Amino acid sequence: MKNKQAQYGIEGQRAPELSNDIYWVDSEGKEREVIKLSDYKGEFKVIYGFQSWCPGCHSQGLPSLQEMVKALEGNDKIKFFAIQTVFEGAQANTKERMLEVQKQYNLHIPFGHDVGNEQTRQVSSVMYNYRTGGTPWFIFIDQSDTVVFNDFHLDTEKSIQYLKRIK
Repeated sequence: MKNKQAQYGIEGQRAPELSNDIYWVDSEGKEREVIKLSDYKGEFKVIYGFQSWCPGCHSQGLPSLQEMVKALEGNDKIKFFAIQTVFEGAQANTKERMLEVQKQYNLHIPFGHDVGNEQTRQVSSVMYNYRTGGTPWFIFIDQSDTVVFNDFHLDTEKSIQYLKRIK
């Protein structure tokens, strides 16, 4: 019998709303109200999932996010969000470490801390609802709230060129 390969992501599907359980800070690291995707109707959304202790997040994901945010500065049709999607090591991947990452990478975008809830078996709700395969993970949601990219493997330059076409 053949082993079926795990299917990750929900590309092509409608983006699930973000959980009310996510703790959010604003672009300056100050606590803010819950972010809802529905608050950004008609705008393109980029969600970056990470864990503060993830080596690949620091070597690949966060530098890619930095490049995209910088390259698209001033484009008010694209919103960036970083969410610490905790699925292991909750004692190390804390809100405080999330804030340190925001500051370390000088990312002036909203950051969320998502440890999940009983429904998601204490796994990040973003990971659960978007069927991500770990961290780092990028999710692109178009203006119609359809997931158009949902994967580990991101070509930063191609992504920037793609995002620059959004007006």
